[in-house]
Amino acid sequence: MTTVFLTGFPGFLGSALVERLLERHDAETSVTCLIQAKYRSQAESKAEEIEAEHDAEGRIELVEGDITNADLGLGEAYDDLQADSVEVYHLAAIYDLTMDREPGRLVNIEGTRHVLDFAEGGNVDRLHYVSSVVVSGTYEGRFTEDMLQEGQQFCNYYETTKHMAEVLVQQRMAEIPTTIYRPGVAVGDSETGETQKYDGPYAFVEMLLDQGNNAVIPAPRGASDAEFNLVPRDYVVDALGYLSGIEESEGKVYHLADPDPPTTTELIKTFGDAAGKSRTIVVPYPKGIVKGLLASLSPESDLLKSGGLEYQTWGASFDCTNAVEDLEGSGIECPPFDSYAENLVEFVRENPDIDEGAMN
Repeated sequence: MTTVFLTGFPGFLGSALVERLLERHDAETSVTCLIQAKYRSQAESKAEEIEAEHDAEGRIELVEGDITNADLGLGEAYDDLQADSVEVYHLAAIYDLTMDREPGRLVNIEGTRHVLDFAEGGNVDRLHYVSSVVVSGTYEGRFTEDMLQEGQQFCNYYETTKHMAEVLVQQRMAEIPTTIYRPGVAVGDSETGETQKYDGPYAFVEMLLDQGNNAVIPAPRGASDAEFNLVPRDYVVDALGYLSGIEESEGKVYHLADPDPPTTTELIKTFGDAAGKSRTIVVPYPKGIVKGLLASLSPESDLLKSGGLEYQTWGASFDCTNAVEDLEGSGIECPPFDSYAENLVEFVRENPDIDEGAMN
């Protein structure tokens, strides 16, 4: 059997993507998921669930490994798996804005380098690499899908490592047929609100739910002018599943982002409406003073490490021309934020104890 090789299972996006791949490929093609040993039990449960739902018994293979190793931790199985793989999907990364430098370098940069070596050595039909819109860093203005190295700086190690990893991918595109996907800030499913963790914009939801009928939310000055680009998980997975299956996507970069996103202030007020607040007041504060105060009182604070204040006044907006054009006629488009905000809020309300940690 030939196989599709995937990293990042049983993660937030990877689990849903495996379902799309099983549907697209016939029974002669399996999906091989590289997993970390610590997630073995979770991966087995998820694989069994997917196989049962899609009548695909035995079509998901789980192999333990580690992308920080040159052989992906596969040992003797490396050569055979490389030869059998017709496509590679690389989703695995540390998705944590507060991560430290060295783990981020090993996983996000060196891990990507090792997956590139695997793909090139096996002569795969296509490598599908999941990047992020955060490669824009501190760039101000319209960031297009063909931009990458624009002299921008970065707010945290996550941004830095994802940018450096995509540079590696783009440098190898002449040797490896590749498609790159840059999702916006991924949140829960637009229909169910389901998510694996609460981070980023979920801080606004939690603040709103902790208050009474009239809610007051602080935001940096400039929040009413800055776009906050959210995308629901199902849009990212549906778009990735479709675009990865068409020949026209080879060699392209796609912003899987909202073409018409709300400002940070609009996002907060929409969450307030979704939470049933009679009134949501957004109170501006001077970002520089708050950053200085935090740096003096708690220089290692998660808010400073994450660059969280910067995302509320993001200077970049994201052009989605490639994605919109190539998804035309597929029935797949990013839903407007106000159409699913209530589902996100209700999921948090009904599931208050979900762990905030990322799956690395």
